[in-house]
Amino acid sequence: MSHPSQPPTPKSVLRGHESQVHAAAFVRNNQRLATGDADGFVVLWDLATRRPRAVWRAHTSAILGIASWGCDRLITHGRDHRLVVWKVTEEDEAGLSVALPLDKGVSPRPEPWVLHILNVNTMNFCAFASCPAEADGELLVAVPNTLASESVDIYHLPSQVRQHTIHLTDQSQQKTGMAMAMALLMIDGALNLIVGYENGMTVVTRQLLHGSWDVTYNVQKHSQPILSLDVSPSHDYFLTSGADALIVKHPIPGWKPSTNQNNVTPNARLGGDPDQFKETGTSKLNSGGSLLSTALHAQKASSSSQTAPAVEKVTAPLKVLNTKHSGQQSLRIRSDGKIFATAGWDSKVRVYSGKTMAELAVLKWHDVGCYATAFASVMDTAVGTSSASVVAEATTTEVLSVKERRIKHAKETHWLAAGSKDGKISLWDIY
Repeated sequence: MSHPSQPPTPKSVLRGHESQVHAAAFVRNNQRLATGDADGFVVLWDLATRRPRAVWRAHTSAILGIASWGCDRLITHGRDHRLVVWKVTEEDEAGLSVALPLDKGVSPRPEPWVLHILNVNTMNFCAFASCPAEADGELLVAVPNTLASESVDIYHLPSQVRQHTIHLTDQSQQKTGMAMAMALLMIDGALNLIVGYENGMTVVTRQLLHGSWDVTYNVQKHSQPILSLDVSPSHDYFLTSGADALIVKHPIPGWKPSTNQNNVTPNARLGGDPDQFKETGTSKLNSGGSLLSTALHAQKASSSSQTAPAVEKVTAPLKVLNTKHSGQQSLRIRSDGKIFATAGWDSKVRVYSGKTMAELAVLKWHDVGCYATAFASVMDTAVGTSSASVVAEATTTEVLSVKERRIKHAKETHWLAAGSKDGKISLWDIY
């Protein structure tokens, strides 16, 4: 007699947060998992040992988003109206506390070195978005506007200069409510901003070379506020989830297949090798450099063309999926684009096919609502690998120490992390 397959179980459970986990991101080539909670604490977990390596209170209120910037910088966005860039190297961890938020009677934990602080609007629970700027090590960060929560500000780092304020409500001529989720990406040298709104509308706008912004896509398929969105690794589509039961697949106007397409996507996709910041086709008007440099870039752009390549406006999504499960947030697409996952208010983490959007798995471990998901970013090294290389790899693995094998496993596993209202993080290894 055949037995029904057992439901999947987490490979590990990380315990230590006292309040609900709101944000998670794999950083430093998947050797660390950064998690943030409703009390403003950040825990940097060692994935080889599953123990904390650094714990500090980054914000005085709930954390909305976390992302790495290269291998040694961590960005946190809190409801205390601050976006902070921290310097956290492996050497810096030695001077930080490992006392978890649950540990009582702990003296104030030391903080990592603060590199930048932006005073931003966090009244509408919308986490920041980011994408690499022109030069290596430079970043563009999008946040809701300080005064008008339906508008968006774009800042340049490290200069901390606000470069753009985009009033999408004026362009769509419809009251959208607050911005709830966003993404920032570069396509063919043009900066694109994607925003999901309180009324369920999704808008894509593209920057023209003379500085204005043109709406290339807008649609209202969600009947409730949009809770999250994520862009595919190849930048050819994006997905939205909301307080309703829908997951919607949207086109990105202006995308063209290219062997040089940058695979860096917003938010948690900024970790790992600094070489990934060498983005091709980045905007020449958003370098955030000196005034002279900016003027020279502007002069060069104006002499060649007054507008970015024309993009026809699109008003229809690619696909609408009614999942029958309302309240799915923190939608994240894996780095290979094969699957995506959502965190459910019903305590379940759901995994879907990136190609067909069919539900593949329901991960049930937490007893209360889940708020955060994160995928480890893993490069597929198996493609094109010769048999000799496989033998050499196996031989090398045999001589690795226990610690080295743990680190290798942590870096090469397609981890899926899920943070919950119970303060725990479940760690899964599926597909």
